[in-house]
Amino acid sequence: MFNNIIDRMSSLFSSTAGKQTAAYQRRDIPRDQHNVSRSAISEPAKKVLSRLNNAGYEAYLVGGGVRDILLGGQPKDFDIATSATPEQVHELFRNSRLIGRRFRIVHVLFGREVIEVTTFRGNAADADVEEDDDDRRTSEHGLLLRDNVYGSMEEDALRRDFTVNALYYCIRDFTVVDFADGMKDLKNRQMRLIGDPETRYREDPVRMLRAIRFAAKLGFTIERETEEPIRKLAPLLTHIPPARLFEEVLKLFSAGYGEATYKLLSDYDLLAPLFPETAAAIANGESDELIRRALQNTDKRIAQGKSVTPYFLFAAMLWPALQADWRKRQDNGEPPLPALHQAIGRVIGQQVQATSIPKRFSGPMKEIWELQVRLPRRQGKRSFVTLSHPRFRAAYDFLLVREDAGEIEPGLGQWWTEFQELDEKGQERMLTELGSAAPKKRRRKKPAARKD
Repeated sequence: MFNNIIDRMSSLFSSTAGKQTAAYQRRDIPRDQHNVSRSAISEPAKKVLSRLNNAGYEAYLVGGGVRDILLGGQPKDFDIATSATPEQVHELFRNSRLIGRRFRIVHVLFGREVIEVTTFRGNAADADVEEDDDDRRTSEHGLLLRDNVYGSMEEDALRRDFTVNALYYCIRDFTVVDFADGMKDLKNRQMRLIGDPETRYREDPVRMLRAIRFAAKLGFTIERETEEPIRKLAPLLTHIPPARLFEEVLKLFSAGYGEATYKLLSDYDLLAPLFPETAAAIANGESDELIRRALQNTDKRIAQGKSVTPYFLFAAMLWPALQADWRKRQDNGEPPLPALHQAIGRVIGQQVQATSIPKRFSGPMKEIWELQVRLPRRQGKRSFVTLSHPRFRAAYDFLLVREDAGEIEPGLGQWWTEFQELDEKGQERMLTELGSAAPKKRRRKKPAARKD
């Protein structure tokens, strides 16, 4: 249906020549030429739109909500852009709060649903402001440190990142407003940056990660001019605060498209800025099969509505780096356990310089790794002690991924699977069988007594 609608609209669009600095033209697409329906919009979002409109402000559903409905999906989040200032929005909604320093926005709360409302923003680079104005500051690399210049609806659209995210839906007359040929790119299933790609990436290098995330999620390609500067500019991500990159990593791998995301990150040289030790280990011949299998399993869990813990993701993503360091230390003569603990400390210490890892995640991650040494040791009471460990289940899942990746011989995972399911008598029987199957230690013969 969507393609048929787009085909009827083809005559509205002219081709964009040269660099993407070419002028765009506003298109108002009437209800009979698109498939956005009010029924696909949540009631809270409609309430916010209606109240803003009734108060005399312009207000539109914008971004991913419009994009996903046009693609036949059901959005999880609804964002609104308006001519009202954050303070004016806050006055209209008692159930709202002002948040943000870099971007001033309003969250309107309806139980668990949060409607994010932003004021139309202008292009900070074109704004008539003093060079040291508090509302517009950039770093030496072109990174926008603050961007709080208000503007018109058209300026708001053209300062957004991708054309498919610059579509606005009006609840009053049911039109979709397209400033940047976003409908055309939706039809072609491609991600295209608005404006000159290198400039936009320098303003905010995280846009490179967003291009990857949306391409993986939507199954889109990245348009040629949009992808061209990525490999060259990938190192700019090292200028982004580690705390922000940690959040971006969670977005990348917790959306249900982790395996596709990982492939794109690797293809575009974006893995190294996020996981430098892992990228170096893989470049030196360490296998990344465990990462791929872990992300496959994560994607399945998310599709089934199950939760995914950040520490499990990071344990998998850093595993090649840990393996390389651990092996090197043992080759240098360090005993296995001390070598493991030293390797863990170094790998995490290096990683937090790229992406911060809160202690509530780094602690369990260490335990998952340490339990990989304990899981093969099952004799006596060891199995019961390991089974009672608070991180046993995550470590057991990690063990299964290692087996699946061909890293260790199969069998240990199945043993632990059965051991968990049995009662105490059954568990004792398994341990007895394990003991009887173990090779017997040869007892040394006492030397014969010497005869004088």
